[in-house]
Amino acid sequence: MGHFKFSKTNIEGILIIEARAFADARGFFMETYNQGNFAEANFNEKFVQDNLSQSSRGVLRGMHYQINPSPMGKLVSCVKGKIFDAGIDVRAGSATFGKWCGEILSDENKKMLYFPPGIAHGFLSLEDDTIVAYKCTGLYSKENETAMAWDDPDVAVAWPVEQVGGKVVLSDRDKVQPRLKDAIKF
Repeated sequence: MGHFKFSKTNIEGILIIEARAFADARGFFMETYNQGNFAEANFNEKFVQDNLSQSSRGVLRGMHYQINPSPMGKLVSCVKGKIFDAGIDVRAGSATFGKWCGEILSDENKKMLYFPPGIAHGFLSLEDDTIVAYKCTGLYSKENETAMAWDDPDVAVAWPVEQVGGKVVLSDRDKVQPRLKDAIKF
């Protein structure tokens, strides 16, 4: 598949994508997306919006998703620093509803995760000045954006909070999200 390796996860549609970097004395070069190479792997999603976020160590952003009629898939990479990136299946009727998948993404391992629509997404920044890039399959829609609790005990994402001193920094909005059983389903 060209300069990319695609691996399935325990949740249908979530993919780990590893990009190949070409390094020399000057630094490195790598493609983070190539429509032709992705199509060879039967990945034909179209991206319509790119986002960047910067976070300090201990910041947790999530778990966010958009519902119909404005669903959004995300291709997530860590440009600088390191994150624990996670997705929770909120698709009603899915065989993996309520299950989660997580992976360390960093500027060193150059891994990416693709989360299809219907997956609540979030990440924990494990280093200061971490920069995360997202390619999105849908445009942001305030009316259709929703979220669920990052620490829902019924889902039990294994966040590596011990790596950030046991405490996370949340937005006011993320502090008050419902558990999955009470959240809007996709």
